Amino acid sequence: MRDELLSILEKNSRIDFKELAILLDKTEEEVLNEILKLENENIICGYHTLINWEKTDIEKVSAIIEVKVTPQRGQGFDHIAERIYNYPEVKSVYLISGGYDLLVTLEEKSLKDIAAFVSDKLSTLDSVLSTATHFILKKYKDHGTVINHTSKDEREKIMP
Repeated sequence: MRDELLSILEKNSRIDFKELAILLDKTEEEVLNEILKLENENIICGYHTLINWEKTDIEKVSAIIEVKVTPQRGQGFDHIAERIYNYPEVKSVYLISGGYDLLVTLEEKSLKDIAAFVSDKLSTLDSVLSTATHFILKKYKDHGTVINHTSKDEREKIMP
């Protein structure tokens, strides 16, 4: 139930308990109790819903890929951006300034899956000139939410 519950909430954090219970074939109370456990374990970190996948049994690898492209006449970067964001594994695509044109984020099960996506799908697109892949090793803050609160307040108390 836990993995399926997290997957549903990640897509729609506003889903009500009654609908969740139906989808999971559980009671509303069981769903509520499981959500409370996930909050206490800091697996659900915020409500957009942000999930710390490192604390689950589900393997996910995230990557940021910089892409240099040739804009198409009359369409600029929009057409190639649309081709890229239509791949289901792509989480986001941004038009950026600097040495590259697009910033693409992916989540996959392994480094090999991301490498395969870049070499087999992304790099083979006609407009793509080059790519640079950066793997995310650890997330400290995502969507404005701190993922792991591990540091203590180390300021010294000053006595008057």
